[in-house]
Amino acid sequence: MNGAAGSGRRRPVLVLVLVVLLVAGGVLVAWATDGHGQQRVSACRSRVVRGVLPVWARAGFSNPRPRGPYVLGAAGKLAALLWANPLLSPPPRDHNNKILWVARVPDVSAAAMRISAQRMIGSTPVGSPVGRKLVGGPGPSIINMPAAGCWRFTLRWGGQRDTLDINYASNG
Repeated sequence: MNGAAGSGRRRPVLVLVLVVLLVAGGVLVAWATDGHGQQRVSACRSRVVRGVLPVWARAGFSNPRPRGPYVLGAAGKLAALLWANPLLSPPPRDHNNKILWVARVPDVSAAAMRISAQRMIGSTPVGSPVGRKLVGGPGPSIINMPAAGCWRFTLRWGGQRDTLDINYASNG
């Protein structure tokens, strides 16, 4: 009988804990969305890694452990190897804003890679988006942006999609 009485007292506590967890979960979902179930735009995060390239991004390099600045896509499907660091806007006269785009899974279709870039200040998009097209899919490119700042790139190629943020420093 004591066991039955004891479990009866624990039931309200268990219900209370479940209610708190459900409310907290709802608050977290509301915080991460715009109130209509749509995900909010997160703050711009330009994270340049300076080190050994990921194994899958090393093809074509003679050094078995090549090093250099790069940015990984949020989904991990793409790396942007930066041949100039920082990239500059307006572009410098003595070198290019070269980016080598490397897909984790090579695209044999050779379909164009479509790039949409949006300048961000914190989590706020600023100005008009900029579009670029890289014929043949991921590979070498010169990507100049019209203004300095943090640019959010959305890249689509061969049925794949990834996003990453790259900062362009002021050159003037």
